[in-house]
Amino acid sequence: MYKYNGKVIKAGRAWSSDAGHHPANWMLLSDEAKAEIGLVYEADPVVASFDDRFYWSAGVERALDDVNEVDEDGNPLMQDGEQVVTKGLKSNAIAQVKETAAGLLAPTDWMVVRSAENGTDIPAATLAYRANVRAASETIEAAISAATTHAEFMALYDAPEDGNAPINDWPDA
Repeated sequence: MYKYNGKVIKAGRAWSSDAGHHPANWMLLSDEAKAEIGLVYEADPVVASFDDRFYWSAGVERALDDVNEVDEDGNPLMQDGEQVVTKGLKSNAIAQVKETAAGLLAPTDWMVVRSAENGTDIPAATLAYRANVRAASETIEAAISAATTHAEFMALYDAPEDGNAPINDWPDA
């Protein structure tokens, strides 16, 4: 970025200096001409990247486990008579797994209701699929719960070249 007297000068916009008015195409000037009118080039600041699924900011990890919030004196932070709890990565991931499992089971729930109401048989393939979804949910939840480090938790999201990430290893319909 270019600056004049500490102020950022935007490319493609006209601007004024002590030397006069400069048109919007000032970027076409040579480096020497830019320096003569007082423009100074500064590289854009490097902003560290981070994955906001796992970090609050670069190098600041989100908590794996739930955090009971406290005030500056260490007293429990209360809301409506209950302590405020910030859900950790594991709780949020388990909730997402349960939501995904429910979404995968929902299209065949009507068969289960119909069977309960009037005894109509549920196709074996549907029963097997539903059992596989519940088993996958239990396996994924166990893997999430077993993660004790940030690296172990993040590894659940890494997909091998020939399959699904452990966090997303659901049966096919």
